[in-house]
Amino acid sequence: MGEQQHVKFPQEVLDEYSALGVDLVALFSAGHLGNRMGVQIVEAAADRVVGTMPVEGNTQPYGLLHGGASAVLAETLGSVGAMLHGGTSKIAVGVDLNCTHHRGIRSGLVTGVATPVHRGRTTATYEIVISDEQDRRVCTARLTCLLRDLKADDAAPAGGATD
Repeated sequence: MGEQQHVKFPQEVLDEYSALGVDLVALFSAGHLGNRMGVQIVEAAADRVVGTMPVEGNTQPYGLLHGGASAVLAETLGSVGAMLHGGTSKIAVGVDLNCTHHRGIRSGLVTGVATPVHRGRTTATYEIVISDEQDRRVCTARLTCLLRDLKADDAAPAGGATD
């Protein structure tokens, strides 16, 4: 997901994960896909996750931001929120993602903000609003993640927060 030095995590999250020896940068990423797409998480907490992605390199043949790129950003941000909500004893696995694309964009940086709609014991649902640099809504997405108990043989998901 690119360089993660500027991610703002709540102190209690940093303390909880560092006590377990967990690398938050690897845990809260979109893996190789996020790296290729330039996804950057800039703020992460269970109640709000913010990330950015460049339009350049993530366009479809007409030169517009690819809808799938918006979906990757949305699922990444919602998954991070669900994992933070679930805590160190759970794994968040995306089970439903829907995206409505409101406007085309050809350049610049988009910013996604994920906020919870529902945070339960077994599922978490986040709304993700993706906007352009003029704060115009480009995409609205909703992601639901299953919160599965972490088993001893489960490794931290190195490739991302979801399957």
